[in-house]
Amino acid sequence: MALGTVGVVGCGLMGSGIAEISAGAGLKTIVREVTADLLAKGKSRIEKSLQRAVEKGKATAEVAQATLSRISFTTELDALAPCDLVVEAIVENIAEKKKLFAHLDGVCGPAAVFSSNTSSIPIGDMAAGTKRPQSFVGLHFFNPVPVMKLVEVVRTLSTSDAAYEVACDFAKRTGKTVVTAKDTPGFVVNLLLVPYLLDAVRAYEKGIATKEDIDTGMKLGCGHPMGPLELLDFVGNDTTLFIADIMSHEFKDIRYAAPPLLRRMVAAGHNGRKSGRGFYDYSQKK
Repeated sequence: MALGTVGVVGCGLMGSGIAEISAGAGLKTIVREVTADLLAKGKSRIEKSLQRAVEKGKATAEVAQATLSRISFTTELDALAPCDLVVEAIVENIAEKKKLFAHLDGVCGPAAVFSSNTSSIPIGDMAAGTKRPQSFVGLHFFNPVPVMKLVEVVRTLSTSDAAYEVACDFAKRTGKTVVTAKDTPGFVVNLLLVPYLLDAVRAYEKGIATKEDIDTGMKLGCGHPMGPLELLDFVGNDTTLFIADIMSHEFKDIRYAAPPLLRRMVAAGHNGRKSGRGFYDYSQKK
């Protein structure tokens, strides 16, 4: 199937980035948010991202304007009816996702492919709530979407070769490198990353080293661009805890059990950069 129109449900941090790269690849893109206010914030986020690209010399003003012109914004789910591919990027709540796809199932054409940007919820669970499980895949992008080069394409037991190829084609057209994973919590990256992050919290919790030395050790000793505690603050401690709890429930493996310190920090609202405080204090930083 030739991709012509892509729908993105959710215009938050991830959804806005997915919409930007979709339009940047020359595809007509329809973005839906639940309220006009959230939609305006998402549009502003895309405009600022494109402006930064122009300022850094990564795009011309003409290219940025052309990209923005390919995006239409709506609060109506039915506006996604003409989409060949829909990428969901809403809240990590299985009930909300199932409700969304059940509605889209009756709106979009029978050949449309559905996908989710979830980082933790089984794709098959969402697909089972539709009449097109064979046309359902995972498309897991990474934050920030316009910058990160990887996409995990996730196949369920029911995903057809045709739907898989549509997902891969879309990812490649947006300039991403594709890795394929089966439908298991964490896919490839989080399956390996989460235990590493949790071990870093345990090391800090035990007083093995300061948070600065843990991060410096991994940056200079292993060549990582960001230390694990810095990365936790960037991703969001609440997000990591949510993913860890799902994986712990699925695998019953101690490696995915969240350390008490992480759980206490989330309870206190210390979620990282987005809250102004995590393992580090961001309240005085721009």
